[in-house]
Amino acid sequence: MPKPVILTVDDDPEVLRAVQRDLRRHYGEEFRVVAADSGAEALEALRELNLRNEPVALLLVDQRMPEMTGVQFLAQTLERLPDAKRALLTAYADTEAAISAINEVSLDHYIMKPWDPPEEKLYPVLDDLLEDWWDHFTPRFEGISVIGHRWGRATHEVRAFLARNQIPYRSLDLGTDEEAEGLLSDIGGDPTLLPVVLMPDGTVLVQPSTADVANQIGLKTHPTEKSYDLVIVGAGPAGLAAAVYGASEGLATLLVESEAPGGQAGQSARIENYLGFPKGLSGSDLSRRAVTQATRFGAEILTPAEAVSVTRNDPFRTVGLNDGTEVSTKALLITTGVSYTKLDSPGIEGLTGAGVYYGTSRIEGVAHRGEPMFIIGAGNSAGQAAMFLSRFGSSVTLLVRGESLQESMSQYLIDAISAEDNLFVRYRAQLVEARGDSHLEQLVLKDRDTEETEVVPAGALFIFIGQSARTDWLGDDVDRDERGFILSGAECGPHPKGWNLQRSPLPFETSVPGIFVAGDVRHGSVKRVASSTGEGAMAVRFIHEHLADL
Repeated sequence: MPKPVILTVDDDPEVLRAVQRDLRRHYGEEFRVVAADSGAEALEALRELNLRNEPVALLLVDQRMPEMTGVQFLAQTLERLPDAKRALLTAYADTEAAISAINEVSLDHYIMKPWDPPEEKLYPVLDDLLEDWWDHFTPRFEGISVIGHRWGRATHEVRAFLARNQIPYRSLDLGTDEEAEGLLSDIGGDPTLLPVVLMPDGTVLVQPSTADVANQIGLKTHPTEKSYDLVIVGAGPAGLAAAVYGASEGLATLLVESEAPGGQAGQSARIENYLGFPKGLSGSDLSRRAVTQATRFGAEILTPAEAVSVTRNDPFRTVGLNDGTEVSTKALLITTGVSYTKLDSPGIEGLTGAGVYYGTSRIEGVAHRGEPMFIIGAGNSAGQAAMFLSRFGSSVTLLVRGESLQESMSQYLIDAISAEDNLFVRYRAQLVEARGDSHLEQLVLKDRDTEETEVVPAGALFIFIGQSARTDWLGDDVDRDERGFILSGAECGPHPKGWNLQRSPLPFETSVPGIFVAGDVRHGSVKRVASSTGEGAMAVRFIHEHLADL
């Protein structure tokens, strides 16, 4: 935490220098002394201190100043600094004004000029005030502040990006939070241009992209080299495991992630069937550990950065990134995982980010605490989300199209769901429509057997249906199935079209030599964290075999 500030204000330069000298001599080790020669200058200083999140402990202000008296200045600080101590420097003739100010501006004390010697007339008074301030002081949050409307889609995207990348921040809702309005006023912000992101150093980002935020907080978004031994696209469990093994075995490794490390697994509240963690662990914890491990071995991780093309320049592959950068690699591993299928029901698109979400994280749970929540899906991701959200929602209801969860969800999750009092499952249920003005308010549900519909109140809807592969950027050279999942190994045949090597594709190698695939995006993969992690590690073993032939 930065040193708390003592702000002193006086229009007489000699007096101001004397006050500064005495304050710094006695309080300099614990406090930072800031001086201003007018009320206007002092207000500007307070504005900057507020943006930098520096606490103000004491205002020591001269009463007789032109344009703005000390009392007038202190009156303007009441709303912004309700907890700061206030003392007035006065001449004998100003005592009546000082006494009146005790009620008018919450004045704590007035000090007669001259204050020599300060050991008798200044320090004892201020010592008491500052000791009392310390006793009641609560350190302010020193991280990133996001100002926006609760239901703003762009605001939610920034908050979700920070949360998924495990960057601490505080959310200030404009319209309900007085501090949000004060901060926006301090920067001269336009309430129609949101979100506004305030960095700890006072930097202000207006309607930033996630890349803007990433650059500001120090995430790496551009590669440092032009060529690598191994480029991995996608930082889910498979990509992270490959980065750990590749980097630890001496390969110059670049990992490219478009959103946040962890993929869908990173959003899991608790993974309970992962080997070696009998009590389970969260997806975010697994991701954090893996990122630390990969980085320690020397892997370079770009977040957010998106691969948009790949070009074959034998024996190398050139990967184009969304910022126009191109990197050359001896081997490319695709671990982009899958994304949830978009739901096409009426009302969904307009309410996405405002009560309707694909996947979930803690920020949505907290935002909808005490409200009825619904989940569409019947797989493990939906089950884990249900267990997590049950800590926040008044009720959580799984909407399942089928008649059972047995074929799609692990038994341990089914048992856990049935044991929760506020968790419910509606089988043979279908969403007809999502309703709400600025945010989700109701769902229209249909019973698939009786065709009867029902309107239910809803605070939030979380969608975990279907899986689509993120492979359009690969072009036509890499063979895929009808749903976009990538073929590999023997599935490609002994000599795919354009294959120019005597050997056949290796396990996890695609129809293009030197391009490999692992994890959920691979055709026929098992959609589990442990299997994805294993595939990422195994792919590196065959990448070494490919590199040995170059």
